This record gives sequence, C-alpha cells and structure tokens, in this order.
Amino acid sequence: MQATAPFFAPVHFDDAEAALARVAEIHAAGCAHLREALQRFVAGADVGPLVRACYPLLRVRTDTVARAPQPADGGLRLAYGFVAGPGTFETTLTRPDLFHDYYLQQFRLLLQNHRVALEVGSSHEPIPLHFALGEREHIEGSLSPERRLLMRDLFDLPDLAAMDDGIANGTHDPAPGEARPLALFTAARVDYSLQRLRHYTGTSTAHFQNFVLFTNYQFYIDEFQRLGHDLMGRAPDPARPHELDDCIAFVEPGDVVTRRVGCEAEADDALGRVPPRLPQMPAYHLLRRDRSGITMVNIGVGPANAKTMSDHIAVLRPHAWLMLGHCAGLRTTQSLGDYVLAHAYVREDHVLDEELPLWVPIPPLAEIQQALERAVADVTGLAGLELKKILRTGTVASTDNRNWELLPNSRDGGPERRFSQSRAIALDMESATIAANGFRFRVPYGTLLCVSDKPLHGEIKLPGMADQFYRARVDQHLQIGLRAVELLRSGPLSQLHSRKLRSFAEVAFQ
Repeated sequence: MQATAPFFAPVHFDDAEAALARVAEIHAAGCAHLREALQRFVAGADVGPLVRACYPLLRVRTDTVARAPQPADGGLRLAYGFVAGPGTFETTLTRPDLFHDYYLQQFRLLLQNHRVALEVGSSHEPIPLHFALGEREHIEGSLSPERRLLMRDLFDLPDLAAMDDGIANGTHDPAPGEARPLALFTAARVDYSLQRLRHYTGTSTAHFQNFVLFTNYQFYIDEFQRLGHDLMGRAPDPARPHELDDCIAFVEPGDVVTRRVGCEAEADDALGRVPPRLPQMPAYHLLRRDRSGITMVNIGVGPANAKTMSDHIAVLRPHAWLMLGHCAGLRTTQSLGDYVLAHAYVREDHVLDEELPLWVPIPPLAEIQQALERAVADVTGLAGLELKKILRTGTVASTDNRNWELLPNSRDGGPERRFSQSRAIALDMESATIAANGFRFRVPYGTLLCVSDKPLHGEIKLPGMADQFYRARVDQHLQIGLRAVELLRSGPLSQLHSRKLRSFAEVAFQ
C-alpha cells in the first residue's frame, strides 16, 4: 500500500454538479486511504514512514472586477457568491455529504457571476487522521500507549496552529503570489468544529438545522422537549394547519430520534442511545427535510460557553441564530416577565476582545428585529401601547462577572455607572457574545430576553417568585422564538444575508 493517497490533478468544470461530484470523489478517496492505513496500523502492520491524504481544493481565477450581467428578473442581488476582484481565489473543502446543498449553491453562484471554470483537484492541506474517521468509528481505542504515541510520527494529526480564524477576523494577509480565500473557514477548521459540536452537544452534526436558538436556562429546553414529543405524537391536521407541520423528527442528545407519526424511520435511528449523563451544552433538533428546522442549544451561563458554541456552529453556515433567555432588568419601569429586544450591546464579556475589537459596532439587523417584535405581538395578542408595556427595545449589556452587583464602587463609579451611561436596559452574560460572533462570522443574529430579576431595585430571585415566573413565561417566550423563526424562514423577512455583515473584500462563500 502506498503511503500517500492518489493525487487528483486540477480539472476544470463549468457545471456545478460535476464539480461537486469531483470534490466528493477526492474526499472519499482520501478518507478511505487513511482509514485503511489506520486499520492496518492497529493490526500491527508497517504502514510506511508517513501516511497522508489531502483535502479537495476549489480554485477560481478571474481577470476582471466586473460580474456577469444578471437576468432582468433576477430578483434580489445577493451580497455573496462573487469574488472581490481579479486574481486567484481558492479554498479547501470537506464533508461534501453534509454540505452538499450549501456547496452546490456557492458553486452555481460563482459560475453565474463570473462565467469562468471551477478548478477542482487535490490540495496540499493534509486531512488529519481524526477527521477521516466516521462519527461512530473508534478503532484506535485498542492501541497501547506506545503504539498510540507512534501515530504522531506516521499520520497527520490536527494542527491547531493552522486553524485560526484570521479570514473571518479580517486579519488574514496572503503572501505575495498566494491565492486569496474563497471561504471563511478552511476544511480542517470546519472538521475541527464538527468534532467539537458532537462532543459538546451530544448529537451528530447531520441533525443541526439552519435556525438556531440559544438559551441559558434548562427550563426552555424542558419546554422544547415537551413540544417536540407532543408534535411527533400527532400527524398534521389539514383542517388546522400549523407552522410546524413540516417537521418530521425530533432529535435529542445521544442521537435519540423520534419520528413523527406517519414518517418512516431511517436505518441510523436505531443507533441512538440515551447518554448516561447530559453533555456540557446539549442540543435538540426539530428536523425539516430541507434542514430549515430548529436547533436549540442550552449554552448554560457565561460568555465562554456562548463563544465556544457559536464558534463551532458557525461552520455549519446557519441562516440565523437567536438568543432566548433571562436577564436582569436595569430600569425601575420594568416588571418581571417583561421582554427586552436588544438593538445594541455593551460588551463587557471580554471573550472576543482579541478577535473583534471593542470599537467595532454590532448593528441590529432589520429583518431579525422586525421578526422578533412581530412574533411577540402575534403570540401575546397585544399591539400598540399595550405591546409597548411588555416589550422594550434598547441596549443589553453582557458581563463576564456573574456577581457584578457586588463590586465595590471605584473611581469610575463601577459597573453600575457604566451601564447607566450606556443607557442599558438589561444585563446578561451571553447575548453580546452571541451577537458579536454572529457579526464576526456573518451569521444573522438577534436577542430577545425576559426580565427575571431586578437586582438594582432589590427584586432578586426568591424560590417561590422564580417558580411562578418560570411557569408563566417560559412557554410563551419559547413560542415567540418559534414564531420568529417561522417569519424568518418564509415570507418578506426571509432575505437575511445582510450587507451589514460583509467586509470590504469579502469571501465569495456566504
């Protein structure tokens, strides 16, 4: 057996499907080569001095800044799908099975906008051995410690130094003569996040949907689970159509799949197992066939978790993510149970200061804001002044100090003065992080919080009051989030690819 996988010379394609088929062929051949070598290595065979396979490469060359003319009835002009100017642009690709529809759309847009061939061949970026294994393959587990150590000499392992987010952060500076990037993430960076997602959420990345709800309380997950099981237990009623009628399955940690009544089970469904304990940030998925369903993740408390999860979900290129959770109300005019729609963020979370400087504004996105406000109105049945009594739009501050209210007064007045000067109306620990990472990774974002305490005014969470509040508000808040997703999924608010999220010389892949 040769140590290096077969090399695929670049081939030019003017058909997106054919180009993607070549990508799939190269990726499958490379992964098969590595898996076969690992099986032989585990069996004690000599596999050679270095076993290597490389990711597929997509390259585009253009000599003009102009784009091909669009049909007169072409509709909305997209903010992505084209390169920034003349030159050579390329990216490595992975998991064409998972990203099939996404890649196909990007390929078609490049062909449509530039009318130049797509070049597909082998890259020089090695596929780390870990990323060539299937999600349920653990054949390396039987190795002795000595044999496992030897793997480092014989196989390419993940190189974290080559997986930074310089492209997304706008700090990537290609060397003279080096191709410019086509996508925000290299293949290895994508694979790394796919591995992390399964570890943190306890579910396969194949189940993640295009709309993501983040929450910082288990109560929301409990309600989402109840809703998912209830929905799966009844077939859609044509006499009473519902916006979730298209959902075909509900997936919980351990890849436990519950199919909707009348929907045929799939072979992999039987492989799911309830885990002995929940993962760190469990995910739950309401599946639609076109992946436009809803994924909900309990990120727990704190900006570190919020950054970790959004760092990794970003590689899946979701259509939008929304934060639903509890917050501290900072104004005397607020009541427990009121809603806060964030239109600006004070970032005292600190976890993204190096990647996204504090002087970068995080703008509200009109479609998201409109969808959330309308969803509150639809679910509560309120409008006009009555709606304004329970829904306030304003600045949300996020801090990395859960006990910020206990900080002593300082020369600058401490956090209370800063929050007052910022005109903040609510405070939490996750929303600014979710929004900032949405901005950084070009994922449309939004925040709708519910006031659960008012520490500045002596209204803290007492057990009885908290229980009453949770019973009264969690279901309604979740229903608002689901309604907002439906408004974003279809209709006039569904054009989410905001130019506010694009940089001067943006990559072509959205």
